[in-house]
Amino acid sequence: MSALSDQLVTFAILAYPVAMISHAVEYALGNARTRAAAPARELVGAGVGAAGGVVAEVPAPGGTTAAVRTAARARLAGRIAVGATAVAALLHLGALVTRGIAADRMPWGNMYEFVLTVSFIGTAGWLAVLWKRPSLRRLGLFLTLVMVLLVATAELVLYTPIVPLVPALNSYWFVVHVSTIVFSSGVFLLGVVPAVAYLMRAGWEQGRRSFPYTLAKRMPAAAALERLTFVLHAFSFPIFTFAVIAGAIWAEAAWGRPWGWDPKETWAFISWVVYAGYLHARATPSVKRNVATWLAVLGFLTVLMNLFGVNIFFEGLHSYAGID
Repeated sequence: MSALSDQLVTFAILAYPVAMISHAVEYALGNARTRAAAPARELVGAGVGAAGGVVAEVPAPGGTTAAVRTAARARLAGRIAVGATAVAALLHLGALVTRGIAADRMPWGNMYEFVLTVSFIGTAGWLAVLWKRPSLRRLGLFLTLVMVLLVATAELVLYTPIVPLVPALNSYWFVVHVSTIVFSSGVFLLGVVPAVAYLMRAGWEQGRRSFPYTLAKRMPAAAALERLTFVLHAFSFPIFTFAVIAGAIWAEAAWGRPWGWDPKETWAFISWVVYAGYLHARATPSVKRNVATWLAVLGFLTVLMNLFGVNIFFEGLHSYAGID
């Protein structure tokens, strides 16, 4: 089962770039569907004829053929991208399930397993969003790029052979606390994608034509991206809050104190404060949307710090990364 899990991760790493490239093809073809839906008409003859009759307007032969073909290719590329993402998600899920079976526990015991699970939650959440809002499909280019980077990093840098849990983790609180942390972190991962996309798209709509705003030329409207950012964070924040509280209860049972400013506890608190600040700013009419969205981006940077920086550079009671 362990070998099968490793193989499924490898196949997922191959499937995610296929999805990303397909999304890139659709993105590069631009608004071809719109151009095809409103074809240009060329006046072959119009006006008053020699006998006083009106000459009819005739569409130019073949004037929309290229646009129609381009639109069809864009749609095909988009469908391939979504299909490849779904296949990658299934492979990803299979890797986690077989890893858990091989370890005879939930597959969250080290940094490798944690990153794999968080990235899977992000992908599954994206497919759910896409099912509800197909118009946001072009955002998939950036989501799959993030997945390629995360899953490849997990496999190539963070990989750890299966080992038993350390004694401190042998508790039912392991499932309660870690499952909610994993889930909320995965949704935060998904939420930062439209947040960054919104900042670029809003700049484009305001007339900025320099990099990176040009990347947002064919993205969904800024208002839609901002709403999606808020919905995802508003959904995830209560779960993250519960996870922090559950961790404190578990710490009391395991170490005799609910809070000790361990590096992971400290950074979890920082993340909570930043995300609370984002939601408060988003609900305050006097705060501009882009200022609030920057707080969401900052919040995810603190999550990354807690996930990678604390595990690699700090020692503490939560040092279960499993890497040297």
